[in-house]
Amino acid sequence: MLQMTQIQKIYRTELIETHALRELSVTVQEGEFVALTGSSGSGKTTFLNIAGLLESFEQGTYLLDGEDVSHLSDNERSAYRNHKIGFIFQSFNLIPDLNLFENIDVPLRYRRFPRADRKQRIEHALETVGLASRMKHLPAQLSGGQQQRVAIARAIAGEPRLMLADEPTGNLDTTMAQQVLELLEEIHAAGTTIVIVTHDQGLASRAQRNIQLVDGKVLEEESPHTQEEIPQAVMLNGGEPLAAQL
Repeated sequence: MLQMTQIQKIYRTELIETHALRELSVTVQEGEFVALTGSSGSGKTTFLNIAGLLESFEQGTYLLDGEDVSHLSDNERSAYRNHKIGFIFQSFNLIPDLNLFENIDVPLRYRRFPRADRKQRIEHALETVGLASRMKHLPAQLSGGQQQRVAIARAIAGEPRLMLADEPTGNLDTTMAQQVLELLEEIHAAGTTIVIVTHDQGLASRAQRNIQLVDGKVLEEESPHTQEEIPQAVMLNGGEPLAAQL
């Protein structure tokens, strides 16, 4: 699904060069749930931006879903990103003046889905995250955990092959963070490839595989679970779907 080979990214100013990624090589197979960890300045955010086709890089090769995306133009990256990748941000990035339905509708409009198709996708996504009854609410009328679930709904409405999450529980209390993590596990169990960038070791331990970055390089990889041990969150607490419990 994702294969980066010898990626180098340098940020330059008039006075200084900052090597954010140094010959970084990372592979994520289709259907994996991977956590990328590291301290501040280790290159996690730069990796995520390149993985999501938000930034270019100086050297190396990036294959996404089998296609070399290393030299795409800005317009080509945007089109590829809109069709293949879903994003979840720590700060939610919801539009405050739009209700939940409208927030999820915005990226679908950019992709020019027919109105009936958009409506079906939005309603299904909100039902998946347990917020179908609140689709006319504004973001400010929701808790932080609920806003993050809207952000997840926005991401899954486009049916991405790859979901990238930047500290998805960073602004949430323990209870809300647990609910969001279980929801991500449910989405992963349905077949979506997920890569989470986090400094939270508890969150990272729930992934199939951990990749630790130090100074823009992979320091080590480890698998906290075997495939059979990965928590499958499709059915929880007596067999009820997760969305029914949130």
